[in-house]
Amino acid sequence: MLRFAAGLALVLGVGLLLGYEQWLGEGLWSGAPERHLREMKERAAAPESTVPYTFADFAALPHGGAVAEFAPFERRGVSLEGYVHYSHLSSDGDYHLSVTAAPLTRWPAASQMLTAEVTPAWQRGSSTWQWEPLLTELESYSWTAAPWPGGPRRARISGWLMYDFQYDEPFLRNKRPRLPGSMPSRLTGWEIHPVTRIELWDDSLQAFVEYPR
Repeated sequence: MLRFAAGLALVLGVGLLLGYEQWLGEGLWSGAPERHLREMKERAAAPESTVPYTFADFAALPHGGAVAEFAPFERRGVSLEGYVHYSHLSSDGDYHLSVTAAPLTRWPAASQMLTAEVTPAWQRGSSTWQWEPLLTELESYSWTAAPWPGGPRRARISGWLMYDFQYDEPFLRNKRPRLPGSMPSRLTGWEIHPVTRIELWDDSLQAFVEYPR
């Protein structure tokens, strides 16, 4: 019985590992889209310039299709103004920032969000781009921090445009029915990923000030 249980645990462990690698785009059966997605997520250089994007600009980007169709858009550096309403730590080590167009003071909130992610490559070597200090500066809600009085802080997030087709809400909406009271949906699978610059609004200066990395 003990041998059977040990064997079963080993099989399950191997299966989970293979499934996780597949999800990361590093599995034996990962296709071109998954490998391309992993390559885009691991970019370690900042874009030379960024273009201001609105929530409507993100929503207007294409959904579905082959890598060759959406990859040209991913060569763009973009910036987005909004409020990081909610943050969480992803299993791959990314800081997942959910950005709303307006400050929200409750959760769940009836508002769609855009995603921006701070990858481990942009966390390393920095004392400020770490989970606790970043969460505090953004005044963002998370499972480990209650909502801040007055809601999150106004911010401008910059980085690479990236299409995460695995979580493209408009494309997958009919395949993944939402439950009442569940987290607000993503406006689109298009993200800022990785984030390469963060600026915070300063009321006294009436301007955005860079949050140093």
